Amino acid sequence: MLSESGQARTFGTTLVGIGIIVLVMGIVYHVQFMLGLRHERKAMMAAGIVHGESKFPPSFTLITAIILLLMGLLTISSLLFHFGPFE
Repeated sequence: MLSESGQARTFGTTLVGIGIIVLVMGIVYHVQFMLGLRHERKAMMAAGIVHGESKFPPSFTLITAIILLLMGLLTISSLLFHFGPFE
């Protein structure tokens, strides 16, 4: 029974680790995309295509991804170092 519990813990840790990697990749891509949009907007303003300056609203997708990343980091550290709610 103990070996089955260890296997489940290893599988869960692996899944959380994969989730963290995917979230980091998604956050990096999202930030690069938003910076590209801002650069494009500045170029369009300089060309006179877009008038006025409006700021981009906060990205709720990015905020959610960062919260999920923090939860994943807390979970994986709890699983690896045996502390917290997943001890």
